[in-house]
Amino acid sequence: MMQPFDKAVFRIRATVSRLRSWPRTIFWRLLGMRVGPGTRLPCIHVTWPHQVSLGAGCILEHDIYFKYDGPWRPGPSIVVGDEVFIGTGCEFSIHNQIVIRKRCLIASGCRFIDHDHDVARPNPAEAAKPEQPRIAPIIVDDGAWIGADSLILRGVTIGRGAIIAAGAVVTKSVGEFEIWAGVPAKQIGVRPGGTSPV
Repeated sequence: MMQPFDKAVFRIRATVSRLRSWPRTIFWRLLGMRVGPGTRLPCIHVTWPHQVSLGAGCILEHDIYFKYDGPWRPGPSIVVGDEVFIGTGCEFSIHNQIVIRKRCLIASGCRFIDHDHDVARPNPAEAAKPEQPRIAPIIVDDGAWIGADSLILRGVTIGRGAIIAAGAVVTKSVGEFEIWAGVPAKQIGVRPGGTSPV
């Protein structure tokens, strides 16, 4: 049970944290980031702030990296819906687009990468011209849960209410309410309320 002194220290730390997030939010908004009401920003890393749109009531932990991996163009390309949780150390390395819809839970250390290179091509060092990356958007639908240290790759859609287990490498789209795990990730179950076969 918490002692009165411990409770007071906890409340003071929470208040200071909220006060420190307001200048950050103003700073990122001035640089072009869209930040919804009730979303407080901890210490984050951003390459192109105008490429990031955060919905209302989001909870972000520290050291998240919003990396728009390309030259300047109009945005946003990293779109996060309302009431989304994003854990410590997540990385969004986006060349085209990622859309995370409402009430998703993204645990610490997850990575989203919407581009890669074709390994079937000849050695790029011997190619006549530089290899172009393969690019496809990532979509995470309402209420999906993504476990710690998961990797979500290009072209993947994660369906509404789906669960991705910790450490999974997701290379294929996931249906609504499905549970996927492994490297590469495969379906291992379905949540109550879902109708997908295992």
